[in-house]
Amino acid sequence: MLIREKVRQAAALLKEFDLDCWLTFTRESQVMGDPVLPFLTTGDVTWHSSFLVFKDGKARAVVGRYDQKIVEETGAYDEVQAFVTGFKEPLQAILKEANPRTIAVNFSRDSEICDGLTHGLYLTLVDVLGEIGMAGRIVSAERLVSALRERKSAAEIGYMREAIRQTQEIFALVAPFIRPGRTEKEIGDFITAERVRRGLPAAWGAASCPAVFTGPDTAQAHYGPTGRTVQPGHVLNMDFGVKVESYCSDLQRTFYVLRPGESAAPDDVRRGFETIVRTVEAAKRAMKPGVLGLDVDAAARGIVTAAGYEEFPHALGHQVGRFPHDGTALLGPAWEKYARKPFRPLEPGMVFTIEPRLTVPGRGVVTIENMVVVTETGAAWLSDPQTELILAKG
Repeated sequence: MLIREKVRQAAALLKEFDLDCWLTFTRESQVMGDPVLPFLTTGDVTWHSSFLVFKDGKARAVVGRYDQKIVEETGAYDEVQAFVTGFKEPLQAILKEANPRTIAVNFSRDSEICDGLTHGLYLTLVDVLGEIGMAGRIVSAERLVSALRERKSAAEIGYMREAIRQTQEIFALVAPFIRPGRTEKEIGDFITAERVRRGLPAAWGAASCPAVFTGPDTAQAHYGPTGRTVQPGHVLNMDFGVKVESYCSDLQRTFYVLRPGESAAPDDVRRGFETIVRTVEAAKRAMKPGVLGLDVDAAARGIVTAAGYEEFPHALGHQVGRFPHDGTALLGPAWEKYARKPFRPLEPGMVFTIEPRLTVPGRGVVTIENMVVVTETGAAWLSDPQTELILAKG
């Protein structure tokens, strides 16, 4: 089971980062659960719950009585203690016995994926550990949680490959459906119906998964399909993904709607598309372990601006996992909103999108989003890269 695999991985990461204990502390996870919880148990927890992994490989949990069974069934823990009246005494007893030098907990200034401990629970934890003289041993678990999410196992990669395969099949099915007079919403509904028929969850909120944008002056991203109609001469792009075993795909494809008498896209559209293809390929070539995400982004961004287009107003690519945006390292510029993420070196097992974009005036946005995995020597495609415009009949 993936949870046992991830708990073992966490123990190895404690050794790598010279940490003694990793403590995930959460409650009412349906309301505000820690993003890392699915790596630790299969369901939600209700009361104050503690999941502890130690450098020696031992793993223990302290949960409310009615949450005990589901945690035990993971097979990942040497002991699961259940409490009725309160969690404090059993948690303190475990920590006093182990006497860890450092206790890594899930808070982070820079990475939302590692910041699952709410401020109220942090204050509670400080009080509980303070009673046994261990409050000063609290450190951030950011490095550990980042690595746990970012270094994908073979099983995780397999789930994502299947999600990608399904997504690419649905893109192929929708292509003949695109024609002048169809609305963005009709195209989006076609994709959604096929996703539902296959029994696949959307990779993100269904209101904008898929996102469909036809022609100029659209929202361009993070917005649902509208009643805007497809017109000859439009560039049309879609952003779509599904989940398989809770792991996501996230792909974008660009289409051109032929005008009467056209058999190929006009020069301005072809030039924009070819620039994006070159940008994607250059980014993939630049990716290898140890390279900073900042430098990969710069290599790609420079191709777009050198071709005379404005730079894209977002990072080149993000990590994907159980969420479409998952992980700390980012292929991005040194902008305030990205904090330290672009300065993180790439590591084998990280899965990224590569998604530059540019605008062809009067036509629309040209963008391709592919997915790659960082290998020991470079990067490998997980998706089939789009290298040719998909032509829709006018």
